[in-house]
Amino acid sequence: MPLSILLASIGSSGAVNPVVGLGRALRARGHRVSLATNEIFGPLVRDSRLEFIELGSTAEAEKVMNDPWLWHRYKGFPSIVRGAVLPNVERLYRIIEERRGSTDAVAATSLCLGARLAQDKLGVPTATLHLQPTVFRSLVDNGVIGGLDLGPSTPRLAKKAAFWIVDTFFVDRLIGPGLNRTRAGLGLAPVSGIFRSYLNSPELVLGLFPEWFAPVQPDWPPNTHLTGFIQFDDGGEAREHEEAERFLAAGPPPVLVTPGSAAKDRTRFFAHLVRACEAEGLRAMLVTNHPGQVPPVLPATIRAFSYLPFSRVLPRCSAVAYHGGVGTLAQAVRAGVPQLVVAYAHDQPDNGRRIERLGLGRCLDEHRFSAEDAARCLRQITGSPDMRARCAAFAPRVDASAAAERACELIESLAASRRP
Repeated sequence: MPLSILLASIGSSGAVNPVVGLGRALRARGHRVSLATNEIFGPLVRDSRLEFIELGSTAEAEKVMNDPWLWHRYKGFPSIVRGAVLPNVERLYRIIEERRGSTDAVAATSLCLGARLAQDKLGVPTATLHLQPTVFRSLVDNGVIGGLDLGPSTPRLAKKAAFWIVDTFFVDRLIGPGLNRTRAGLGLAPVSGIFRSYLNSPELVLGLFPEWFAPVQPDWPPNTHLTGFIQFDDGGEAREHEEAERFLAAGPPPVLVTPGSAAKDRTRFFAHLVRACEAEGLRAMLVTNHPGQVPPVLPATIRAFSYLPFSRVLPRCSAVAYHGGVGTLAQAVRAGVPQLVVAYAHDQPDNGRRIERLGLGRCLDEHRFSAEDAARCLRQITGSPDMRARCAAFAPRVDASAAAERACELIESLAASRRP
């Protein structure tokens, strides 16, 4: 029986594209699908034949992207909270409230706290979508957060103390007052431990990544299911495709270099990687929709592009050098190419360390990042037959279609369990 599913996502392309992929899979199964996200993604959502619901304006998205603190290791999270999380709590709640009579289930990404609010107040069946493992809390293995190693070797008491400090003096202090004012206006009791437990739906939590990337920990929510990476990238412009095809055909496979769709201040990132590629005699494709970051003069072996669909381009590259965002990470694993992660903030250091531990690439800390470091790492990952073979062996493990189907089945089960 067709269902009406409301999806919601807050964040950059890396947070929205997998949800678009999920929406397309749900629509292919005969369901009516709406996606609430920022206005900047409206054309992408509509082109995917999903109903678009505005959740924040383009001006708000650009304000967050222009914030100089966005990619700071410690000040980046407050930037996102102030610019994207808190303004959309009540907005998303009202969207769900208006549609609750015709909505069978809601599935929303981690920062969509308005969905949890609607679940508490309205009883709408809700699934939480976590795109990266750092969102989960664990006293067993919590990976790397902000430069802190919270993995298995760190004593549990130390991890417990770190979480208490982060929750008490950082997360709850930033989010709690605004969230709880909205809750009070709806007659709901205040909440705390927002990242410790509240953001996880008590009905269904989906980790949109595979077990081999981040195994389920014994203290994750018991209703957690890992589906695998769900992927989607749009087609881009025909002119860019033609230029990319000509460049790819003109020489050896290049290194794809990208800082992510939301990064606007990566002049240093591009400058170091251009120098590194030149030093190693590597061709490169620089991909950014903010061209002011790219060096004004590039050698003939290096070209800049505003957007390219990674699913088409990466399999023809020798390596990828990027920020460690989970969307590009999944595309790189699927393409079977070695990875150089230059981690800045948020989930990036943890993602990079996981790639390094899997033997699929190297990870550099942006704070200690130089052209010489990048050149050395590029030499290692492009010149290692063992790493290339390991990357090729991992590529078949990324099955985006199977991951989307599994997520659809779980969301359908959630909706069906509450239907009369």
